[in-house]
Amino acid sequence: MQYRPTIGLEVHAELNTRTKMFCDSANDADESRPNVNVCPVCMAHPGTLPVINAEAVRHVARVGTAIGGTIADYTEFDRKSYFYPDIPKGYQISQYEHPLVTGGELAGVAITRVHLEEDTARSSHSDVGSIVDFNRAGVPLMELVTEPVIHDAKTAGDFARELQLLLRTLGASHANLEKGEMRVEANISVSKDDTFGTKVEVKNLNSFRSAERAIEFEIARQIELLEKGEKVVQETRGWDEDRQITFSQRLKEGSADYRYFPEPDLPKLVLSELPWLSELRATLPELPWEKRARYESIGLKSEQAAQLASTIEDSTFFDAVLAELSDEGHAATAANYLLSDIAGAYDKLSVKAFAELIEMTATGSVSSRGAKDALALLRASGKESARETVEEAGLLQVSDTGSLQKAIEEVLSANPTVVAEYRAGKESVLQFLVGQSMKATKGAGNPAVLRELLVEALKA
Repeated sequence: MQYRPTIGLEVHAELNTRTKMFCDSANDADESRPNVNVCPVCMAHPGTLPVINAEAVRHVARVGTAIGGTIADYTEFDRKSYFYPDIPKGYQISQYEHPLVTGGELAGVAITRVHLEEDTARSSHSDVGSIVDFNRAGVPLMELVTEPVIHDAKTAGDFARELQLLLRTLGASHANLEKGEMRVEANISVSKDDTFGTKVEVKNLNSFRSAERAIEFEIARQIELLEKGEKVVQETRGWDEDRQITFSQRLKEGSADYRYFPEPDLPKLVLSELPWLSELRATLPELPWEKRARYESIGLKSEQAAQLASTIEDSTFFDAVLAELSDEGHAATAANYLLSDIAGAYDKLSVKAFAELIEMTATGSVSSRGAKDALALLRASGKESARETVEEAGLLQVSDTGSLQKAIEEVLSANPTVVAEYRAGKESVLQFLVGQSMKATKGAGNPAVLRELLVEALKA
């Protein structure tokens, strides 16, 4: 029997709030000066008291609502005790017994819980020693834990991408992995039956591709150990991006090692008493999966819908174009050009001009080749009028039969052998004659009209 991998993810995301989780220090991920955004509370000076950031609570509740989770009526914070220089109190304020959100589903993956905690400081290590920057200490941190229901690396990567998109759509987090605003950790085990194997946690996954590769490597490593008759050790491992391997960091702690107990300096929360709770659903924007469904309903292929909905920039531009189009049936044409010829480079490109060009293309005023040339001109100039640009560049497509007839006569006269082949029953050569006619009109001829004229002329 083959080994069956089982994967559960833990994802941390720094939340978009003005201040930190329990104090009034600024929450600024772009601050480059060390130890600037700090205060006695987040530095754990004696006698200071934390205060809950209501906006952070609201962000997590909106995430929970979006994924169909249960928002707790009663919730509280706990002390998670461990000793490391990046937590000045000697414990982290987190949630254990009573998280803000339980259950829910995202991208087909069941969610266990979503809770709030404070982030740690940032440590840097060198041969000289270690330094700690406390700017990040106390930043509101959402942790989402999935059920162990993922069985391959791709599903894990797709889930993490969908979560990032959801967080950005809700405005809850910028969720940039390269800046540490979103961090993915994977719990991985393998077994030959439905029971779980020994779980190994892999950290330091700073990109979706790294997460997928680390999971693939760890699955293979554990299988190799078991095949040799050795045991998998429950531990925390890091991911070495350069060597593309996981490496042992420390033995994995259990919940008892953290000595959780309720945080005595913070009040218990009864969320039903918060005035905005009943309005959460109404405050949600169109969610990623809803947007994909809408795009498919107006004629886009599922792959196109997924790609256009995958970033806020793409979907915002596309939706603006849709609002300008007079015919929703032209949406698929717009999507084709956005994904192939523009590919996210919207600098200077006017939404109005792009929509006008799409309609000119869809109605036959501009050929597909002419549209590509016009797009390049519009992106370079930033002009608001596609028609003006097309006319100035001589890219208008000619459909007038009288204007095209002369080109047809020249092509037929220059290709008597091909004409004879067509009249002898070889209809496939018609496309060659259409192509020659397009050349004769310098690409301005409407190929559909040219085809009709050629067929008529060849009957004579």
